[in-house]
Amino acid sequence: MRIDIITVLPELLQSPFEHSIMQRAQEKGLLEVVVHNLRDFGLGKHKQVDDYQFGGGAGMVMMCEPLANCLDGLLAQRTYDEVIFLTPDGERYQQRMANQLSLKKNLLLICGHYKGIDERIREHYVTREISIGDYVLSGGELAAAIVVDSLGRLLPGVLGDEQSALLDSFQDDLLAPPVYTRPAKFRDWDVPDILLSGHTGKIDDWRYEQALARTKARRPDLLDGDE
Repeated sequence: MRIDIITVLPELLQSPFEHSIMQRAQEKGLLEVVVHNLRDFGLGKHKQVDDYQFGGGAGMVMMCEPLANCLDGLLAQRTYDEVIFLTPDGERYQQRMANQLSLKKNLLLICGHYKGIDERIREHYVTREISIGDYVLSGGELAAAIVVDSLGRLLPGVLGDEQSALLDSFQDDLLAPPVYTRPAKFRDWDVPDILLSGHTGKIDDWRYEQALARTKARRPDLLDGDE
């Protein structure tokens, strides 16, 4: 999978992809992340990428021309399965969407900044708009890092145990069950006996029951089909 990211602050995207699982995914050649500095396409001596909004109002808007020029250059090089704008008013990002996007080959992410991007870019280039939650960030860079991380770990061969991602929270619309590790007894706190029994079938049943109970208690909306 290749993911291109357009941003005015490429420095914010360096660390998230240079460590841990995302680093290994790239070293294995399973994931390629390419960050493009929008200021390379900025206008004039000062490489301007934003301007005041028509009609007045607080906050600057990312200009149409730099974004269009950057997008045109990238689209001339390859076909993208999705051109995604990260924005608070987009479709809420969920695990099932991550599962779907992880099957794609080429994705292009646009990080908004200031008061957003010129609406004409959204109308003529963007194919999907995503929000990571009902709140506002200073820019789309952190949202882009979250999307890339959530997709990268789903790629076959990235995790040491490929079954691990399938047992995460939100897969099958359930939260993950409790987990324990050694020692079996710490202070007066014991690991449930069933997990020490070695009976795989009964352990699987227990984990499902725990996942269902936790979901009912903490996120009943997942079971109601509201999300």
